[in-house]
Amino acid sequence: MSTSSDDNSPHVGGGRAPEKKYKGVRCRKWGKWVSEIRVPGTPERLWLGSYTTAEAAAVAHDVAFYCLRGDSSPQNLNFYPLQLPVGAGAGMSPRSVQRAASDAGLATDARLIDSMPAKNAAISHGSSWQQQQQTQSSRINNEFFDISVEDYL
Repeated sequence: MSTSSDDNSPHVGGGRAPEKKYKGVRCRKWGKWVSEIRVPGTPERLWLGSYTTAEAAAVAHDVAFYCLRGDSSPQNLNFYPLQLPVGAGAGMSPRSVQRAASDAGLATDARLIDSMPAKNAAISHGSSWQQQQQTQSSRINNEFFDISVEDYL
């Protein structure tokens, strides 16, 4: 139910651009994009995570939607055809769905942030991001993106 930029570049919290809506996605007032989905047959909602880009939150929603409901209604996906993470599929437990969706969203965020010009990437993470990046430059393969929703449960 939230928004992203109309062009192909990832919209990052902060300045407002023309907006495109994604299902299951909303923007917090401080610019982070979040996603959640209702578990079928229950009143429960499954928290899918908080992301830098709307596209990453939309990918998390799509993975969760597919895992919870199958391929019966692809018109309810934000991106079709959907590329599922290895091991993800219909019939998974809600906790497994949450992890698969979060991992897919975080991977999308990392890929989109890596493809941004350095100026936009620094804005997306706040002014201290460049300092943190410089001090962590000895880390291998952007290790700081290696997190999952399970780290917060």
